[in-house]
Amino acid sequence: MTEPQPSADTLTPASPRVLLVDDEPGLRAAVQAYFEDEGFEVITAVDGAEGWEKAQAELPDVVLSDVMMPRVDGFGLLKQLREDERLGGTPVIFLTAKGMTADRIAGFRAGVDDYIPKPFDPDELVARVRNVVQRQERLLREAARYADTDLGQMAKQITEIRSLLQGGGGSRRAAGATGATGATDHAFTPREASVLQLVAEGLMNKEIARRLDTSIRNVEKYVSRLFAKTGTASRTELVRYALEHGLVE
Repeated sequence: MTEPQPSADTLTPASPRVLLVDDEPGLRAAVQAYFEDEGFEVITAVDGAEGWEKAQAELPDVVLSDVMMPRVDGFGLLKQLREDERLGGTPVIFLTAKGMTADRIAGFRAGVDDYIPKPFDPDELVARVRNVVQRQERLLREAARYADTDLGQMAKQITEIRSLLQGGGGSRRAAGATGATGATDHAFTPREASVLQLVAEGLMNKEIARRLDTSIRNVEKYVSRLFAKTGTASRTELVRYALEHGLVE
């Protein structure tokens, strides 16, 4: 009898992708072999400069990085990751010979997710990596669930706003664009303007993040900035304001 094929929901998920950044060849080889035996995909880099290049190209699920390295150290790599729109939320674990409490505090203040002093137990390292990967997956699922909340209601409200403005809002739009208040000079950045346009088209944060190749967290940040710059407090108010003042097509 033919065995039933697994459904898409039961297929094994992709292996977590780890970027290992360390200038010690022996440690890189040992950690890579151990993680690959545990089912991880491992990309390696010899220092923070190469790690940054590999991170941009490979978009890892987690970064394991030494702190003391030539060219760009672990803190420099962490700063680049945190400032990048696509990689800003990537979990980072520092591997270092430094075990002083002050060094750990400096790492956590810089935005590192975990801190493991050398020498370390490989089983503990794998366990910690699995923990941060699973935590990140939970956060992403929760963010996606939140982004989908009231999608139908939001689309209905935006349709109603567009109908209202198309029916009798032309004069208000013109007045807002030419009035003495200078309402159209909001000093939007190009990315804020792009997010505003997509919000006005009825897209939710998850869809906007996919369209702009960025994270949901960054989209939320841009929407919050738009609220502040326009004096609005909800997406519906923001769309109404943008349409009335000719800020979107």
